[in-house]
Amino acid sequence: MIVADRKKIPEIRDMIKDHRRVLLVGCGTCVTVCLAGGERETGILGSALRMALRLMNRGDVGIDECTIERQCEDAFIDLLAPRVSGYDAICSLGCGAGVQALAERFPKMPVYPGLNTQFMGILESQGVWTEKCSGCGNCRLGEFAGICPITRCAKRLFNGPCGGSRDGKCEVHPDLGCGWQLIYDRAANLGILDQFERIVPPHDWSTGLDGGPRKVVREDQCIAGLCSRA
Repeated sequence: MIVADRKKIPEIRDMIKDHRRVLLVGCGTCVTVCLAGGERETGILGSALRMALRLMNRGDVGIDECTIERQCEDAFIDLLAPRVSGYDAICSLGCGAGVQALAERFPKMPVYPGLNTQFMGILESQGVWTEKCSGCGNCRLGEFAGICPITRCAKRLFNGPCGGSRDGKCEVHPDLGCGWQLIYDRAANLGILDQFERIVPPHDWSTGLDGGPRKVVREDQCIAGLCSRA
């Protein structure tokens, strides 16, 4: 899932303070799971912003809240559209994709981010999320026992650990597990260490971010005649 945390109240307050009516829009998927932008967090933020604005003598700024199921899908934004005309700005508590989806749908409406999008990760323990995927566009988990060296190794090494790993920990941070130690241990448990005797070819970075925004087109899922416009 996409993991995000909320921007500081003063930062959000300063983004919206010159507007008269602002709609805070939460999202019901990833940011709800990571306790950053769901219905509950959107309501809490609304109360905090109203208080912060009153303290700076801008209590005349009207703030309302709503939450839709997904901000990254136009079908769910349809449910929001009838309300938007009553406001002069939106503050999105979706991830970066959600913010941009709202900005594209409402081109004449200022849309501000209420969250800092962090990474794609998993819930490690209550209140703790860790990055597991860098979205490189060329997944090689099958070659590395299901552990990603791009994300889990601080130096993104493909042919074994650097010389700084000590006691299974990375030299970058004493609490960070060495990605290659994790790969080795899992491969040993699976009995596939012999697979790591071959040299791994360089990664194809052309599938990453350097070529501009990426797109996936599933022609078998497209409505007839519309794929060519994608």
